[in-house]
Order: sequence, then C-alpha cells, then structure tokens
Amino acid sequence: MKKEVDARGLSCPAPVLQTKAVIDSESPDSIEVIVDNEAAGQNIRRFLESQDYKVSERQDGLDYCISGKREGEAATQKRAPEIRKSEDKKIMIMVTTDRIGHGDDELGAKLMTSFLKTLKEVGSELWRLVFLNNGVKLTVEDSNDLSSLEELEKSGITILVCGTCLDHFKLLEKKRVGETTNMLDIVTSMQLADKVINI
Repeated sequence: MKKEVDARGLSCPAPVLQTKAVIDSESPDSIEVIVDNEAAGQNIRRFLESQDYKVSERQDGLDYCISGKREGEAATQKRAPEIRKSEDKKIMIMVTTDRIGHGDDELGAKLMTSFLKTLKEVGSELWRLVFLNNGVKLTVEDSNDLSSLEELEKSGITILVCGTCLDHFKLLEKKRVGETTNMLDIVTSMQLADKVINI
C-alpha cells in the first residue's frame, strides 16, 4: 500500500521529520511525499535514498512529488543504524560565514581561502564540512574556494550544504559542490561527531 505525506507549507526540517515519522512507524514499501519547494524536495530525495528507497520525482505545478519504493530485501528489512568503530575519530566543521573574523572583509575572505586550502592537513579525522547561513556562498559557482572544496570532496570528505540557506539566498541552482541537506542531517551529524568546530 502506498503511503502519502503532504508536507507542503512546512519549513526545514519538518518535511523530513514528518516523512521519517511515517517510515519509522509504518515502514511502507511505497511512499509519496509532496513539498512546495525545491530544497525540501532535494532533502526528501536524499532521506528516502538513505532509507533504501528507489526514488523518482515529478513536478506538478508548484509542487514537487517525490516517490520512493522499496524492492526485494530492502522492503522486508529495516535499515541498520550507522555503526562506528571505537577507534574512529570524526571531526565535523560547521562553516556559517564566507569569511573568517571581523574587521576587514577582504582579509576575512583571504583567511577563509587559506583555511579551506589547509584543511586537508587535518588528515583522516576530518569527516564532514557543513555549510550554513552565509557559508553556503562558498559552495556555489563563481566562488573562489570551489576548487578547494571539490578537492576535499573527492578525497572522501562529506560536504553538506543547508538547503534552506541556499533557498534564502536564491542560490539553490548555483550550488556546485556538496549535498543539499536539512537540519535533521546536521543535528544527527553533530551527535555522531567526536568534535564539532564552528567557523
């Protein structure tokens, strides 16, 4: 039986939380979630894929309809929680600005560029970069720091970019690196991290 979730009019992370509640309580083989903005649609798509659903989507006027279907073993098994080895160390860095410090914006931008270029020196403990608020501007086309972020992503670092923030700045279509995310993913990442560094 197909389960339908109408999450129109809800702001992040409510659409994902509502969808998660339905999956946790009913574990439907098939689900359709309706949202009214592209950022929420991308977040729902990522969440359904993380729950082993095969995802498709369509646009109906101003609404985004994201459908998920589980087949085979995925339909009969609940997703196992993430398991960590005790020796693994995970550092998450939250970047909430496109420059470092206050006083001189040009200097602040140069410092951010230097910071991102140097991040690889953290080594294997660097786990996730999360971009919020003005920080999302570093992940879009024409950003001076795009190549550094692409290099980090290629090396295996997960980059999460706040969809609500991108939408607010009208930059959703211009994002060029990272996965569009929501506050549920960010809070979960904070719980899983051994250390959270705020920039």
